[in-house]
Amino acid sequence: MSEQLKSAVKDLYGATARGADVADAEGTARVAAAFGYSEEELAAIPEGSNLGLSCGNPTALANLREGEVVLDLGSGGGIDVFLAAKAVGATGKAIGLDMTEDMINLARKNAEKTGITNAEFVLGDIEDMPIDAGSVDCIISNCVINLTTSKETAFKEMFRVLKPGGRVAISDIALKKELPDELKESVDAYVGCIAGAITSDEFLAGMNAAGFNDIKVVDAQVDLNAYGEVDGQSACCSPVAAEPVASSCCGPKDPEPAASSCCGPSEPAAKGTDVHDSLRETMKSYDLNDYAASVKVYAVKPA
Repeated sequence: MSEQLKSAVKDLYGATARGADVADAEGTARVAAAFGYSEEELAAIPEGSNLGLSCGNPTALANLREGEVVLDLGSGGGIDVFLAAKAVGATGKAIGLDMTEDMINLARKNAEKTGITNAEFVLGDIEDMPIDAGSVDCIISNCVINLTTSKETAFKEMFRVLKPGGRVAISDIALKKELPDELKESVDAYVGCIAGAITSDEFLAGMNAAGFNDIKVVDAQVDLNAYGEVDGQSACCSPVAAEPVASSCCGPKDPEPAASSCCGPSEPAAKGTDVHDSLRETMKSYDLNDYAASVKVYAVKPA
C-alpha cells in the first residue's frame, strides 16, 4: 500500500508542477497569505514557486541566521527555499529536497529566474535522504510530513542529517480526532494531506522516539477552508488550469470550483471516475476544521 500511496503522490504533484504556468496566481497568493506569508515575501519569490500547497510559513518560525544550512523537506516549486536562501545570506545555503522530478525541474527553473546562487534542489525521498549526516543547521517543511508513508523513518532521517544542536521548524497538518472510514481509506484524501496526517500526540511521541528534545506542536489557528481560495483547488492540492491542459493537476477545470478538500488520482484510471465528482460526493459532508488543524512543530537535536 505504501508504494501505491507514494506513486499517487508523485503522479499528482508531478502534474501540479507541470501545470504551474497556468495556475491561478491570484488564488495561490490568497492561500499563501491566509497561511502567514506577507506581501513582501510573496513579491520576493519568482512566479511559479508558490503553488498554493502551504499550510503555514515555516521560514517565519525558524529564526534563520546568516551562514546556516537549511533543508526544506518536500520543497515543491521552491517558495520556502528561496525565502530561506535570502535569510541565511551568501555564506549560508538552502537545500530543497523533493521526491518528484517534475517539482525539482520546476524549482530549478524558478531558481534560474532569480539568480540566487546559495539555493540548490535535490531529488530524493524524505525517508531516505541523500543528505550527509550532521550537515544541516535547520530543517523546515510545509505540509509534507503528512504525505510520508513512514513518519517514524522520516523523523529518524531528520535527526540523522541535523547537526548537534540543530533544530526543526515545520508547518504541517495534524488530526484532531479520528477520521471517518470514508476519508481514512481514501487515496484522494491521503494525497490531499488529510488521511496521512497524525495527531499532535503522535508527532510528540514519534519525534521523541527519534531522539529530539524540546518538542512542541502548536495549533496555528488557521481556517483550512482557505484552500478554497484557489479556483478548482482541493485541500493541499494545487489549482487546475484555466483551460483544459493534459498535464495540469486534476485534468480539465470543472465548471464550478471544487468543494472537496483534496485532489488527485485515487485510482481514476482503473475506475474511470471523475475525480472532482467523486471527491465532492466523498467530502461534501465534512468540514476539515472538525478533523484537522494546521500546526507548527518545533524540536531540537541534543547538542
